[in-house]
Amino acid sequence: MIITWQGHSCFKLQDKIGPEGVTVVTDPFGKEVGLKVPNFEADIVTISHDHHDHNNVGAIRGNPFVISCAGEYDKKEVLIEGIDSYHDSQQGKERGNNIIYRIEIDDISVVHLGDLGDVLDSAQLEKLAGTDILLIPVGGKYTIDAKKAVEVISQIEPRIVIPMHYKTEGVKIDLDPLDKFIKEIGVAPSYEEKLKISKKDLPQEDMELVILSI
Repeated sequence: MIITWQGHSCFKLQDKIGPEGVTVVTDPFGKEVGLKVPNFEADIVTISHDHHDHNNVGAIRGNPFVISCAGEYDKKEVLIEGIDSYHDSQQGKERGNNIIYRIEIDDISVVHLGDLGDVLDSAQLEKLAGTDILLIPVGGKYTIDAKKAVEVISQIEPRIVIPMHYKTEGVKIDLDPLDKFIKEIGVAPSYEEKLKISKKDLPQEDMELVILSI
């Protein structure tokens, strides 16, 4: 599987390159974010919530299958489960709801937390057991911050953590920078242009922190 980061909370997940492959895109953003808007073909698009920096489905070419609600989906041999959560720590009273997505692709379990606003409850954690790769917001302000992100990581216990939704060059949204999270988690990161990994390559003991470039 190949994971590339498009910026903000948008990732491209591919089981293989080429016409035989399946492409999943998470939370495509609009031009208001300040980054180059994602513009490529995809088979599946997941939307965690209906905000302009997460729901720009029109930018994705082709005729993708769009998922924006909790539930179970099976498309092109990709299994996806959407799990209800909140965009804040007040049970949605401030910013509404958020969907967490568990995506089973190429025999790897990838979890995208969207704009998660609080730690997870036992029902959510039960659905996220066995997560291999966790895509987690760390920039605070509108989501969990660095400290709560580390708490959520300890709840889920993934094998690989990839941070998202933090301040990068060009981003116009007020977010914390990545260094706060790296300092809080205390794990030496590796820096990659993209993550290319198979089930057998997943770390078996110590969790790994991977920082993807845009």
